[in-house]
Amino acid sequence: MNADFGAPKELAGGLQQRRALYQPRLPPCLQGPTVRAEYGDATTTIDPSCAHVLAQAFPNTFGQPLVSFVAPADAAAAAAEERPPIRVGVVFSGRQSPGGHNVVWGLHDALKAYNPQSVLYGFVGGTEGLSANKTLEITDDVLASYKNQGGFDLLGRSIDQIRTTKQVSSAMATCRSLNLDGLVIIGGVTSNSDAAQLAETLIQNNCKTKVVGVPVSLNGDLKNQFVETTVGFDTVCKVNSQLVSNVCLDAISAGKYYYFVRLMGRKASHVAFECALQSHPNMLILGEEVALSKLTLMEIINKICDGVQARAELGKYHGVLVIPEGLIESIPEMYALIQEINILHNNNVPVAEMSSQLSPWAAALFQFLPSFIRRELLLHQESDNSAQLSQIDTEQLLAHLVETEMIKRTKEGRYKGRKFSSVCHFFGYQARGSIPSNFDCDYAYALGRISLHIIAAGLTGYMATVANLKDPVDKWRCAAAPLTAMMSLKRHLRGPGAIPIGKPSIHPSPIDLKGKAYELLREKASSFLLDDFYRTPGGIQFEGPGSDAKPITLTIENQDYVGDIEILKECLSKVRTMVKPGCSREILKAAISSMLSVTDVLTVMSHPLNAELPLYHFK
Repeated sequence: MNADFGAPKELAGGLQQRRALYQPRLPPCLQGPTVRAEYGDATTTIDPSCAHVLAQAFPNTFGQPLVSFVAPADAAAAAAEERPPIRVGVVFSGRQSPGGHNVVWGLHDALKAYNPQSVLYGFVGGTEGLSANKTLEITDDVLASYKNQGGFDLLGRSIDQIRTTKQVSSAMATCRSLNLDGLVIIGGVTSNSDAAQLAETLIQNNCKTKVVGVPVSLNGDLKNQFVETTVGFDTVCKVNSQLVSNVCLDAISAGKYYYFVRLMGRKASHVAFECALQSHPNMLILGEEVALSKLTLMEIINKICDGVQARAELGKYHGVLVIPEGLIESIPEMYALIQEINILHNNNVPVAEMSSQLSPWAAALFQFLPSFIRRELLLHQESDNSAQLSQIDTEQLLAHLVETEMIKRTKEGRYKGRKFSSVCHFFGYQARGSIPSNFDCDYAYALGRISLHIIAAGLTGYMATVANLKDPVDKWRCAAAPLTAMMSLKRHLRGPGAIPIGKPSIHPSPIDLKGKAYELLREKASSFLLDDFYRTPGGIQFEGPGSDAKPITLTIENQDYVGDIEILKECLSKVRTMVKPGCSREILKAAISSMLSVTDVLTVMSHPLNAELPLYHFK
């Protein structure tokens, strides 16, 4: 074991020490040692055409019910019950995200409340530590200096992968060696997809270990009907929003620079979107908009230049443009080029020879790009075989091409303003190790406690979830959702003949371009562009006014999916109560007519061509 992991660390005076004393708030159902599990209906998947594939791939875990956790009817009697000790392992599988340590803390406290003899093992070095059975027993003393702290330095992380036959077999061997009752995997879309497969494999091999996933990702892209947001997203957006607002004030103060700011977030644009709503930069380019409209690189450049020119006509020669790091993959020709390069990587073609093996059109595009972008596009892939988006300086590419276009417009007499000047920034790693916000501290701690109750209930292949997050903590709904209900297959075409292909996975969820938050952004876009309507949110507040602020996108959207399911159940129950044998024929006919109409509509909406799949499924 690396001696640095799990060792007590010195907390700097002031903020770090005060944060260590913060006690996360809990919804009522999690305040005792046990909960009551209420089992709902069997689940399906968002894409009906994938259901049969998922059922075949996950015969033991597909179609499991949604489970809600509520306080026991008799809390005193439940607390007095004897409960066997439980042995659980926990691993950081995703990239470091503020709040991850609180998941471990919540899991530990729930374990000890359940039975003081329970044991929690942390796997040192992420999934590689899981495979190699490198453990650290998590105790109160070990946790003391990591409570409410940023980073993943309690245990560390590695390649974030439990996918190959060897990796899965090694993980199963570790579970058996430690006699684990449960394994909690903390991570994002890729890690939880691996968790689903591991859960199925353990059942098939008669391994008793229950697998639970926890949605922790700064990208905010693990978002679906069960997951409203991920742990860490709030903190990262608050930190980055402060940085963006600082740049906005610097831009208007100097009055002569355009700042091109790229924000972390992988393929989806959630971080850039939220930060734009919090800080009000002049321009925001979302990958989802580009993908939907199929905008080419030069069309994007022209849109930016038009904005620069419109501002110049008002005597403004400064501005701030925010883009997500996944933007480059959303541009059709760049996406196709990256796919060709990925194929060459998979075929082990040496980097020095790749440019000569590209197709003619890809080679022409490759040569058109600046040398620094060509070099970055050829970097080796991430562990999930995707491009290293954090290493591709898309903001510098845009700034370079915008400057070239503005020079061209000046020579042609179409632009008569001052010379265009740019400054580029990439805000990514700066926020990953931040001290988590109150919201992320509370949310993560609750998810850790829920994870224990999932294992205690004998459930596997589930994700710990909380609904009603926009409301105060005492209104939160705690539940367990099957991982397979969040999975689907990729589609590569729209329209007739579009066949789901590939391996079932949980896919990154894009921004909803029909949602209320996006509608708000569109309403403000013109004002943002021309009026310098900059907003300064400041640093994260831990006490006093603003300390309980939540992501704007979370508070605007109505995402209480579990609550809506309950409303539907109540409606169906009322129908059953009113339409019983002996009711009048008029009531019966009205019920039949209404139900036939409803089923006809739902049949059409459930057709594969009408399923609301993420945009990235159609790449």
